[in-house]
Amino acid sequence: MLYELFNFLGDVPGARLMTYISFRAIVAGVMGLCISIWVGNWFIQLLKRKNISETQRDEKIDPFNVAKKGVPTMGGVVIIAAMLIPCLLMGKLSNMYMILMLITTLILGTLGFADDYIKTFRGNKEGLNGWVKIAGQITLGLIVGLTLRYSPEATMHERVTSHIENNITVFEKTPEVKSTRTTIPFVKEHNFNYADMFSFLGETNKYKAGWIFFVILTIFVVAAVSNGANLNDGMDGMCAGNSAIIGVALIVLAYISGNVVFSDYFDVMYIPGSEELVVFMASFVGALIGFLWWNGFPAQVFMGDTGSLTIGGIIGVCAVIIHKELLLPILCGIFLMESVSVIVQTQVYKFAKKKGTRMRVWKRTPLHDHYRTSMEQVLRNDPTCKVLFQGKGPLQHESKIVLRFCIVTLILAALAILTLKIR
Repeated sequence: MLYELFNFLGDVPGARLMTYISFRAIVAGVMGLCISIWVGNWFIQLLKRKNISETQRDEKIDPFNVAKKGVPTMGGVVIIAAMLIPCLLMGKLSNMYMILMLITTLILGTLGFADDYIKTFRGNKEGLNGWVKIAGQITLGLIVGLTLRYSPEATMHERVTSHIENNITVFEKTPEVKSTRTTIPFVKEHNFNYADMFSFLGETNKYKAGWIFFVILTIFVVAAVSNGANLNDGMDGMCAGNSAIIGVALIVLAYISGNVVFSDYFDVMYIPGSEELVVFMASFVGALIGFLWWNGFPAQVFMGDTGSLTIGGIIGVCAVIIHKELLLPILCGIFLMESVSVIVQTQVYKFAKKKGTRMRVWKRTPLHDHYRTSMEQVLRNDPTCKVLFQGKGPLQHESKIVLRFCIVTLILAALAILTLKIR
């Protein structure tokens, strides 16, 4: 809104500030942080008055007897509000990529809110039916994938080069096209076209197949990252802290992709209009940092699925838009570890049960719970169970686990950015 207003005012002193992505991003980030802190306090008090609190947490898994029951939940509403308000004020609302991010926030926010509502108000621990969640994620993936396929604004220049001419830097771009190209980390010729996987179908059909594959991949990315973030949300400040770090990395990647100078310097695809993602992701990071004010140990509010599903979806969609989805296993390594730990644990346990034995890979999953669960706790519930990785060190307090996971995410985020130069 303010962007359009100042753009209309034109020559008014200070109006040109709104044309700078860096200015709008910084203001959006600070605004998101302040709104998150201020609204967070009001929201916590409201939830306490309405007695809307966590009732399903299992206190027995914490060896330090940290009580979780009675803490207000559904705090993801605060994060969403703190993201949307700065974007509506500072963002270019006619930008197709900004619109996609807002749609992502609203769809997954609604999905998560419905899940939290069922758990909190109806006392159903299972929450929203799993198939409904999957249907919502598939719908979002289709919207994003098909928009990038058919919208005339979703284009890219595969390569930008520059040279000096009459003491002026002149940039030359490859033709502006719609493409299924993506960036492969650690590879010198790092642009890969999904359509090339279907060359056996012929020159025309391979592009159709490439776009079908791209849309399916988009659905998978949205579902995988949103569920990974959801699994990571099990300790105070865990999901918000990790996601804020990932958000900063995406700000860097989006800024490079949307800037012709840096696209040339780093030899990456130039995606016109993607610089607007910097404004959105700045408000995203600001909102999460502000939420940590209340969500850090000991948490005064939980984000719930309203927050975690939305956060993961935003990360996944942003990466797809800037054609960096193959960087997600590195950038979101913690989310990947959490998801893999649950899948492996479940499959091994089922397989062993069929063989008449009890077997776990870790003491408890998602992986972060493994470090605060003792063998005594495992054997108390399942006396005959064998655990492959029991661990020898002392159990860790959740605040230390969160800090260490965030450090790992920081290292992975730095590595993801370094892949632009390490080839």
